Amino acid sequence: MELKRVVVTGFGAITPIGNNAKEYWENLVKGQSGAAPITLFDATNFKTRFACEVKNFDPLQHFDKKEAKKMDRNTQLGMVAAKEAIEHSEILNTEVDKNRVGVIWGSGIGGLETFESEVVNWAKSDIPRFNPFFIPKMIADITPGQISIEYGFHGPNYTTVSACASSANALIDAKMLIQLGKADVIVCGGSEAAVCASGVGGFNALMALSTRNDDPTTASRPFDKDRDGFVLGEGAGCMILEEYEHALKRGATIYAELKGGGMSADAHHMTAPHPEGLGAYLVMKNCLEDAGVTADEVDHINMHGTSTPLGDIAESSAISRLLGDHAYDIQINSTKSMTGHLLGAAGVIEAIAALGTIVHGEVPPTINHFTDDEKIDSRLNFTFNHSVKKEVKIAMSNTFGFGGHNACVLFKKI
Repeated sequence: MELKRVVVTGFGAITPIGNNAKEYWENLVKGQSGAAPITLFDATNFKTRFACEVKNFDPLQHFDKKEAKKMDRNTQLGMVAAKEAIEHSEILNTEVDKNRVGVIWGSGIGGLETFESEVVNWAKSDIPRFNPFFIPKMIADITPGQISIEYGFHGPNYTTVSACASSANALIDAKMLIQLGKADVIVCGGSEAAVCASGVGGFNALMALSTRNDDPTTASRPFDKDRDGFVLGEGAGCMILEEYEHALKRGATIYAELKGGGMSADAHHMTAPHPEGLGAYLVMKNCLEDAGVTADEVDHINMHGTSTPLGDIAESSAISRLLGDHAYDIQINSTKSMTGHLLGAAGVIEAIAALGTIVHGEVPPTINHFTDDEKIDSRLNFTFNHSVKKEVKIAMSNTFGFGGHNACVLFKKI
């Protein structure tokens, strides 16, 4: 059976550095930090009192009051990103069989703020009275359900949950379903809204977050010797993945081909990466093999690069092992230095950034680099502090999640 080709025909984003895809890209290239003191709850007594929040987001600008109340912020953000991507693709401006349009969405946690508020309210009163929308607002799979309801898409519909790899896994699942002829178009992405007391408190308890409260904008500093953890972010991203011939037939703008998808497991630890980057190496190797691309053809890698002491070392080592001397000829970066870590939405947001390097011929920087880490190969081009103009024909994006879940996607210029 000959597998069908899969292309990107639209995308949308709402992030800590831009409330649509255009703003997001422009601020990535500028090196804009999205970190600031937390406003979504009172973080006075927390070890970490800052995050990368979505700014100036008013749900009532997107939904009527009744509908907004039925959605957790996680779903609201997802719906906004999906709407932008769908409109960008112009998929609804042509005759499309909605029975063959699916929605696959990633979220690592789902409606955490809803869960927190409902349980806290119950604990205060000790009377088991819950909002009738508590469960449907909270569950991780509700966002693709809401998107399908909004647009009448009857194709495959579900959520991938693999911690911070969730939306990258969604992209890979969507790619495979289209390749196999199970759908013509899949609205694919992820969302997360965990900047709440339980989210920040929980990651603080794990000692995973930066505590650089005196200077939030420089707190996310991947590969820097003085990095002290990741910065929690929120937001959503969406890509419209489409079968190549279907896209051509309707005259769609094609931005790139989603050529490869790789998956692997560290099989090592609940939260720490394999110290030698074994899972990271395998996932990139698997992605290249799936794409039919050799290591020396890669022009750019958007790294997972969370700004954690162990993770940055392991991933850098994996890239050196995979690419050999070619690793020194390409631009690699971590856009988490600007957006923070969007958890389940990280994969698609960073895939959009990788796609942007192909579309615009420019690689966004890794900001906040001050001091080299002797444990990281300084010959690697991390695109520190300034963007670099570069023709990119093949771009990869890595995303790794707690539990050892690894996902990697590869885009190719058409």
